[in-house]
Amino acid sequence: MRQKPEESSEMISQIVFGEQVNVISESDTWLLVKSRLDGYKGWIDKKLVVKTKRPYDEEIKLHYCLETSYPVMAGDETRLITFGAILPNYDGISFKINGQKFSFSGSAAGAGDLHLIESMIEKLCCKYLYSPYLWGGKTPFGVDCSGFVQTIYRVLGVDLPRDARNQAKKGITLDFTSESMTGDLAYFTTTTNRISHVGVILDNNRIIHASGRVRIDTLDHNGIYNAEIKEYSHRLKVIKRVL
Repeated sequence: MRQKPEESSEMISQIVFGEQVNVISESDTWLLVKSRLDGYKGWIDKKLVVKTKRPYDEEIKLHYCLETSYPVMAGDETRLITFGAILPNYDGISFKINGQKFSFSGSAAGAGDLHLIESMIEKLCCKYLYSPYLWGGKTPFGVDCSGFVQTIYRVLGVDLPRDARNQAKKGITLDFTSESMTGDLAYFTTTTNRISHVGVILDNNRIIHASGRVRIDTLDHNGIYNAEIKEYSHRLKVIKRVL
């Protein structure tokens, strides 16, 4: 998803496999779209979009791919999908999009079906561990901080906005880091007081976040301490509980 209808334009987000959009306007080769999941707007190359007959009905059970990446088969075609890809009406063997049947034998779960225990939350987050930072990215092949958090929490059954500053408006505010639990979200500022970074809190004063790459660092009341550079990389602003 790009800011302008051209290949050289900045990527501002991504639409993952199975995600639906509404078309706002179009040019010869580009579509201005709005994501049905988070309302984010941007331009997409027409070649990457398939028109569907109708939006996913609320009665349709949506499952999400839990594999870092995995092939799906549609006839003689093979396509690679990533963590968080949407599998509508998945029956454990296959799913259908726009009447086309896709075979998938990897791991998947319905939104909100996973047990929200600390080990499960950390396991899902670590699917992205060492993934390179990519502005606007949402997949293990490249991800930014808010895209990482948004995708993990969607699989856990919680819909969050695309950007960190808007995500921070959700949930219950915690007063101290000592009150936090695995799965809480920590938001940070850098040179300004504006929220510009987010990460998922783990146990034992750890946090997993996308900064250069998806990494695990130490969290305290000051912020994120990066042992590699021996200094704080992000200043803590607020901690929120959304699960």
